[in-house]
Amino acid sequence: MLACAVGGVLWSLAAGDRQRILALARSVSVGQVLSPADLREVSIAVDPAMSTVAASQAPTVVGRTMATSLPAGSLLTPDVLGAALVPSEGQAITALALKPGMFPPELTSGARVAVVFVPSSATGSSSVFASPSAPASWQATVTGVTARADDQVTVVSLQLPEAVARQVAAVPAGQLSLVMLPGSGG
Repeated sequence: MLACAVGGVLWSLAAGDRQRILALARSVSVGQVLSPADLREVSIAVDPAMSTVAASQAPTVVGRTMATSLPAGSLLTPDVLGAALVPSEGQAITALALKPGMFPPELTSGARVAVVFVPSSATGSSSVFASPSAPASWQATVTGVTARADDQVTVVSLQLPEAVARQVAAVPAGQLSLVMLPGSGG
């Protein structure tokens, strides 16, 4: 009997500090304008040091632009809304159209990847690799993953140093694959 009473008190204390805040109902990409379908309300205990967006603010959030890419379930904070935070100075974003099997299916925004050159037997070596000093792979951070409706191609946006992004963009389609690196959390 005493255990039930203590359990009830602890539960009510934990539930009493909960707040209704906004989270993402689906993954969003940098530059995307938020719609009502992108948002959902969640009830959590919020640390006072954490900056969140109250659920009552949903009408003022709809129509705002995302400053960064975030996966579904992420809590909305004021700093993820507004002008793009990426690419930062000296960085650039490039996009790759990849077929299934050329990237891990669990790939999400924020993942660290190696962009690997895969020479095509039909076209021979790319001119990007004519120089012996050109690398066969580059490290990048995924900023967006967008699957096309036909599932034939998935567009993956990558942030890399600007000069490297130019090299990656110059490689012919179908000659790059992505490898997810440790610490990606994907």
